[in-house]
Amino acid sequence: MDYFKKLLDLLKTEREEDHAQYRKLTEQSSVSERRANGLTWYPIAIRGSEMSRGDYITVEVERTTHQDISHQLRTGMPAVFFGNHDPKTDRVEGTISHQNGNKLKITLRTDELPDFARDGKLGIDVLFDDNSYDEMQAALKAANEIAEKPEGNLVRVLMGEKQPTFNENLHKITFPKLNDSQNQAVDKILSANELAIIHGPPGTGKTTTLVQAIKALIKQDNQKILVVAPSNTAVDLLSEKLHEEGLNVLRVGNPARVNERLMALTLDAKMTDHPMIKNAKTLKKQANEYKNMAHKYKKNFGKSERDQRKALFDEAHKIMNEVANTEQYIIDDLVSKAQVITATLVGSNHYTVRNVKFHTVVIDEAGQALEPACWIPILKAQKVVLAGDHCQLSPTIKSPLTPRGGILNETNSPFGGWGAGLSLTLLEKCVELHPEAVTLLEEQYRMNEQIMAHSSKIFYQNKLKAHHSVAKHLLFPEDSPLAFVDTAGCSFDEKLEGTSSTNPDEAAFLVKHLSGFVEELKKKFSPDNFPSIAIVSPYKQQITILKEQIEHSPELQEVSVHISVNTIDSFQGQERDIVYISLTRSNAEGAIGFLSDIRRMNVAMTRARKKLVVIGDSATLASSGFYEEFINYTQGIGAYQSAWEFLN
Repeated sequence: MDYFKKLLDLLKTEREEDHAQYRKLTEQSSVSERRANGLTWYPIAIRGSEMSRGDYITVEVERTTHQDISHQLRTGMPAVFFGNHDPKTDRVEGTISHQNGNKLKITLRTDELPDFARDGKLGIDVLFDDNSYDEMQAALKAANEIAEKPEGNLVRVLMGEKQPTFNENLHKITFPKLNDSQNQAVDKILSANELAIIHGPPGTGKTTTLVQAIKALIKQDNQKILVVAPSNTAVDLLSEKLHEEGLNVLRVGNPARVNERLMALTLDAKMTDHPMIKNAKTLKKQANEYKNMAHKYKKNFGKSERDQRKALFDEAHKIMNEVANTEQYIIDDLVSKAQVITATLVGSNHYTVRNVKFHTVVIDEAGQALEPACWIPILKAQKVVLAGDHCQLSPTIKSPLTPRGGILNETNSPFGGWGAGLSLTLLEKCVELHPEAVTLLEEQYRMNEQIMAHSSKIFYQNKLKAHHSVAKHLLFPEDSPLAFVDTAGCSFDEKLEGTSSTNPDEAAFLVKHLSGFVEELKKKFSPDNFPSIAIVSPYKQQITILKEQIEHSPELQEVSVHISVNTIDSFQGQERDIVYISLTRSNAEGAIGFLSDIRRMNVAMTRARKKLVVIGDSATLASSGFYEEFINYTQGIGAYQSAWEFLN
């Protein structure tokens, strides 16, 4: 079908670009450069090893230096274990089977520890992740085949060839914990036969609603549910909330947030507590003993020694087959008893649940999920629930894109179409194709109503309302919740740093403005209950300048633990009492570049609970209807200020 052919072509382009970027980072680069780019742990120390499934060996290692460098080594990723003598021969490929802090386990494609592991420095390089692309490609091909068959009903609905249907005879349930629109969302999910969508704007309790809906689905169908999201962090949050509601949750894959409650939900932890695991451990110990005996034979031995060595290896392999069977029985038992299986999108095809079918799959953060990845879990279910907000950030795409359409920027297309590439999500398509399946959560519990109003008008048809508990809340009685500080005419000209824009003068002004406000706050708050502050900008280099200036501001040092400085993208899903936004762009041409992605600005402007301060040049921003309307709104409510007021 053309639909899946187009997706396969887009995925191929994305894979090639991703691979090209990986090669650029790794080819001709030293170990220290790869380590700085987050692709390598070096040096590492071996902390243990054991036999694993399939007669492979699993090695536990710890990175012993450079522990503060962020990295891309994740569970399930292909990697290479290497030594430092001969880069061509001192290497064995494998898969990262567990990663936690500065320790990880790598399952090597060999049945014994390589000789180079006993001599010299060791390291681990992450390899290009072909597996994720293979899984996505296979899912698209399978969906294409199923679409033609009777069992392809859900596929045809998601493609837009059929309309979703609903069971109108269900008795409506009202949850006292939920508001009206949240209860409507749960009703929609319960009555849907193929598709239901929760559109959750910032602060509207999407996770709370999903958790109650999942509980109700389990009660309704008495069937296990697959709950997935694009990131480990989102999966962890849902896993924890579902567990707190008393559900039997099995977390497949390894969590990003390592705490004891979450670890207890993982397959590894549940296997450890299973009554049959002792038997498997005893057998594994026996197999290791046979292998150790076999390895005592030197390489220059005669026929009888060779026969003896072979017999010992054969016995070890035989025992490991028993271990594998026992472990598989334990896994099947745990999966069958779980009410909810949670995983990332690609992780939903983990070997433990590869062939398990579900009545319903719930995809959270669907606005940030690549469509090809969504088809991996969808193919396991009869019904899908999409939850997210397509008016916030879209997935990260490596391949070049044509401009987005509709609400995503200010081009005139009402729908991004295929020209938007993979950044056009399944959630977006389904919201447009099937409005009858969508419930908008209309009440938010985060922002003062003045902070919320512009976002509600532009993105949510003015339907978003502030709950009475937050509608009027302020930092202190005489404060105002919103300010646009206009730098027009101040000669705060932008500069180009590499590929990123900067505005050092605007950064210095922001820090001065914040310092003055912090001095005022110090009179009203103790260090223990001081308000949380975020400083954001769309430009990475501007963030670097802001961080440097804050470090050199004596007034801010006392409260620095309460201040976070980062790009907008890193704050999606978070909130702070106070948010400062540095828009950065200031030029005679009215060029706003990155700022034209107004979904990103929606994220930035909706992080603040009690105060939002936006700093920018109205003369540059006026070329955009979005910013012009925001500036007019701030003038209308008395929240507009000129930077000149603070410079004199």
